[in-house]
Amino acid sequence: MTRPPFEVADILHVQGDRFLDRYRSSFGFQQLKAFRAILRCRTAALGGHRDACPSCGHQAISYNSCRNRHCPKCQTQARQRWLTARERELLTISYFHVVFTVPHELNVLALENPRLFYDLLFTASAQTLLEIAMDRRHLGAEIGVISILHTWGQNLLLHPHIHCAIPAGGLSPDHRRWIRPRYPFFLPVKVLSRVFRGKFLAGLKRLHRRNQLCCAGPTAGLADPQQFAQLLRRLHRHDWIVYAKPAFGGPMQVLRYLGRYTHRVAISNHRLLNFDQERVTFRWKDYAHGGKQGKMTLGATEFLRRFFLHVLPRGFVRIRHFGFLANRWRTSRLALSRQLLSSNSTPPVQAVTGQASSETSSLWHCPRCGAAMIVVQRFTAAELSTCSYFDSS
Repeated sequence: MTRPPFEVADILHVQGDRFLDRYRSSFGFQQLKAFRAILRCRTAALGGHRDACPSCGHQAISYNSCRNRHCPKCQTQARQRWLTARERELLTISYFHVVFTVPHELNVLALENPRLFYDLLFTASAQTLLEIAMDRRHLGAEIGVISILHTWGQNLLLHPHIHCAIPAGGLSPDHRRWIRPRYPFFLPVKVLSRVFRGKFLAGLKRLHRRNQLCCAGPTAGLADPQQFAQLLRRLHRHDWIVYAKPAFGGPMQVLRYLGRYTHRVAISNHRLLNFDQERVTFRWKDYAHGGKQGKMTLGATEFLRRFFLHVLPRGFVRIRHFGFLANRWRTSRLALSRQLLSSNSTPPVQAVTGQASSETSSLWHCPRCGAAMIVVQRFTAAELSTCSYFDSS
């Protein structure tokens, strides 16, 4: 993939000081940490290393990456390591894609209480799927779920939602059969929507009753129990959006799907079209109008404000596993699932061939002969300042 003409780091270099002067009072430590990391990523400030090609001898010195999970330049390696680990856990069946979204009226609570709010979003969506799937009227099985948190929309404003990848079917309650779904969309969307709404609002009410929700600034009025109750009643009267796609292909298709969602940041550098020192133009899709593609232009400080809305709390896990894919049960129940699926007469979907692992085993190849480059020497920032030979990766 070619290098984009503009990067988030370029905007920070030009407008970062002005942005901090305006928003420093509301900037948290994790946001400031991400700000500094992106600014220094792949510069001499982080040191570097010399890579050599074992085949033709070509050498190049590269700057180190910051490895911050919010940096647009540092997610490729993390994503591919994660996909390689997940490859051996995928079942040779089709998978479903389900998305849970909360109403935008709750965004102010998410901004003031990100850890509690996003934890509740994970819990309510997963419990909804597991509960409805176990109901014999719908599936009657124990399912597995991979849940991925996204907090942004295409316009970079706050839009918390959970993407779920779910194997098509599940284990019977006695763990003796693999039960296949009876619906083309896995589980009925209207039922999922109503149960999810009930569980999420009940969780919010519980947090408020225990005085665990921070109600300050724009949410100060919600500290009053009556105003908070009015908000919950208003939200309960509307349908919540749960989106489900028909089953998509087997393990290789699942890997490609997960690769698009697991390690995303609010915007990739490749979506940036122009930066004239004051304004940023980027590509976006307007999903409110059928996914129509267009261009959006924002002032640089507003662009950065929206970008840093999506920095997660320290240590917050944004990819989680539930049901028989939960860490506690995963190894044993995946083995059982494979055993039950192999005894089923239905032809399996094409299995993973190892292609993903081979494709991701080396991210830096020799520009001359294509062989995998290896690190032969490492440099500190001070050593790089005196190094006359430099070739950035």
